[in-house]
Amino acid sequence: QGRLVESGGGLVQAGGSLRLSCAASGRTFRSYAMGWFRQAPGKEREFVAAITGSGGSTDYADSVAGRFTISRDSAKNAVYLQMNSLKAEDTAVYYCAARPYSLATRQEQLYDYWGQGTQVTVSS
Repeated sequence: QGRLVESGGGLVQAGGSLRLSCAASGRTFRSYAMGWFRQAPGKEREFVAAITGSGGSTDYADSVAGRFTISRDSAKNAVYLQMNSLKAEDTAVYYCAARPYSLATRQEQLYDYWGQGTQVTVSS
């Protein structure tokens, strides 16, 4: 069984930065596509960013493109989300997800493994 654990969330002022980490354990996720999703209060969970199993290709939601960067360290079995120029509307619980294919996708139903989430709160 694989397990994903997110960390790095917290309270930050608008315009600030945070770096989220997702540590994988229980199995290797090195060839798995990884994604970040978020869910704001009263809203559906939405796609944020994804990276292929090789790490050679990334994809971003329009709302975060140019501000967020997804990356992975296969040796550490981890994926990261660097968030810059944060806005109040970025406030949400952020989830890490993995799927047993190299190809990344925005569709959350295609991810098999999920973390418990980490809260990000941006004050305006």
